[in-house]
Amino acid sequence: MAILAGIDEAGFGPLLGPLLVSCSTFSVQPELLGSDLWQVFQRSVGKTRKHLGGRLLIADSKKAYHRDEGVGHLERTVLAVLQCLKQEPANLTELLTSLCPDCLPRLLEYPWYQKMPQCGLTGGPTDGKIAAKVFADDAQAQGAKLVHLRSCCLDVAYYNHMVSHVKNKAQVLFIAVTQLIQDLLNRFSDEVVYILVDRQGGRAHYRENLLRSFSGMDLRIVDESPQASVYELRTAGRLVRLSFEVEADDRYLPVSLASMVSKYLRELLMERMNEYFVGFSASLKPTAGYWKDGQRFVEDLHKHLPQLEIDNHKLIRCR
Repeated sequence: MAILAGIDEAGFGPLLGPLLVSCSTFSVQPELLGSDLWQVFQRSVGKTRKHLGGRLLIADSKKAYHRDEGVGHLERTVLAVLQCLKQEPANLTELLTSLCPDCLPRLLEYPWYQKMPQCGLTGGPTDGKIAAKVFADDAQAQGAKLVHLRSCCLDVAYYNHMVSHVKNKAQVLFIAVTQLIQDLLNRFSDEVVYILVDRQGGRAHYRENLLRSFSGMDLRIVDESPQASVYELRTAGRLVRLSFEVEADDRYLPVSLASMVSKYLRELLMERMNEYFVGFSASLKPTAGYWKDGQRFVEDLHKHLPQLEIDNHKLIRCR
């Protein structure tokens, strides 16, 4: 068996709210490494929201999520795949404990995240458990299995601290990606590992960063082109293949799943922030946190809640 993982983020560009980076990991027969897993799992998974027929939607989160419709598809898919890992979180705190336990102590320092245990998870439609079982059975029949989900949550204060330290927000994102990669290498220490990553902005060259992050491994550049940057890392006969590709979140199922996990967590955390501030003034309009609307939200806070003490280091990103 080989390990096939996908990594993607949600929230790199906004002014407000956390940056989430997630990794979904499958154990697969080696012959499936180059396969279209949407075709392989076509009995249990769909790539578009139409004609799902009870199957799980796994798609780039920009296509799976629409703000006006809420987190329904994200929640149904994320909670279903967690059931495949024998995890059934009932609220946001339990979800973060499953996916990103390291972030919990930091989040609990924010006033707007104090009610996370009261944020229940519905799982969407009642067929979630059935869809989870169908997905697990389908994957097993095709020689594959979901084996791990992990996220890295960079809350605003932590993000600001990292940016001030390395002076570059793209580097902060890459550090989070390498943390997830290192977790994979530690967890699956004996297997061949293939990792697909949605390309980090316009960056096409990763050699120097990879050498710093994985100094004990030999690195070979397989390809550096406008569409893909591919590398092989080797140590003691072990192979790790890394591919940073444009639109990987729309081309590879593991990356799409990571995209949905990241987006789901970010949206739940944004809901908690909006709920906290709107609780002080119904005149406030919630925000998704993106730059222009985030500026509008900050201005509205000063206008409607001038007496409220707000720690801007926890609210507003420095870049």
